[in-house]
Amino acid sequence: MADYERYALGNFRLQSGEVLDDAVLAYETHGTLNSRGDNAVLLPSWYTGTHRSWRSIIGAGRALDPARYFIIAVNMFGNGISSSPSNSPRQGGAGFPAVSVGDNVRAQYQLLTEHLRVRELALVAGWSMGAMQAWHWAAVYPQQVKAFLSICGSARCWPLNFVFLEGVKAALLADAAFDHGNYRQPPRAGLAAFGRCYAGWAYSAAFYRDELYRNLNFATVEDLLREWERDHCQWDANDLLCMLATWQQADISRDPAFGGRFEEAIRGIRARAIIMPCDTDSYFTEEEAFKEYRLLSRAVWRPIRSPYGHCAGAPGRFAAETALIEQGMAELLPQKD
Repeated sequence: MADYERYALGNFRLQSGEVLDDAVLAYETHGTLNSRGDNAVLLPSWYTGTHRSWRSIIGAGRALDPARYFIIAVNMFGNGISSSPSNSPRQGGAGFPAVSVGDNVRAQYQLLTEHLRVRELALVAGWSMGAMQAWHWAAVYPQQVKAFLSICGSARCWPLNFVFLEGVKAALLADAAFDHGNYRQPPRAGLAAFGRCYAGWAYSAAFYRDELYRNLNFATVEDLLREWERDHCQWDANDLLCMLATWQQADISRDPAFGGRFEEAIRGIRARAIIMPCDTDSYFTEEEAFKEYRLLSRAVWRPIRSPYGHCAGAPGRFAAETALIEQGMAELLPQKD
């Protein structure tokens, strides 16, 4: 039995002009929407994340308390639960159309306003690609978003980030079994190479130098690398590449309302915000997060100081870092009913 709900969007027109046939968003909710429709919290998923990935920090007495807030954890297109290459009956595999971050956000807006009857979002919070979606929400729907939290994320995919993704993608495409996305069996060598390449970017130099992988129950670097291989071999290759393409093309100024004017798009954000990069993140860099932060009018700059690199921002993974994330959420959320 599925542990999520499905919302049918019908034939959904994408930013590219293509149509995603019989599009579906999968999501789960915690708590109850109030009569004003304004106690909602949206938690978009991230790369290789799902609605389940947020559960560890949702609960009584926590910042995300279902007794106070209506919490929606939504799966992005391409993650194998919402419409994806691996589950699309008419556009499966290599035939799945390109989906942007903006497409995800517009679909989520339809889910929230037309189906769940949400009028305002008290908070949109996200890590990594989830943060990219939070930025898009705040830019494209400034009237509806009261606050957003960007954890190790950005308003667009900056050049180094793009090149990093080209590297892991190349490792997968080099497997002849991939066959331009038309594989009959999973391209396991390519998936394993993808995971092994990714591991070096996910953590910091100090993480490896000081053997902090032992805190994650890995005796050696090789043990960690094999786990990254194993984990990525569980994913559908076309799903991974679909989400990767969404990531690479992320840019809030691609929305027609902004016509490529990136700084203007950020300056138009009205929401209160906390911008929370990690100082050792190798691809969502602190430097580039600050370039975006300085354009906001109602934001707090609060970097995570951690040796865990990009993974420091994963909600629930590391105690001290998660406490900082939850503190930020609590500060942004209204504390009175």
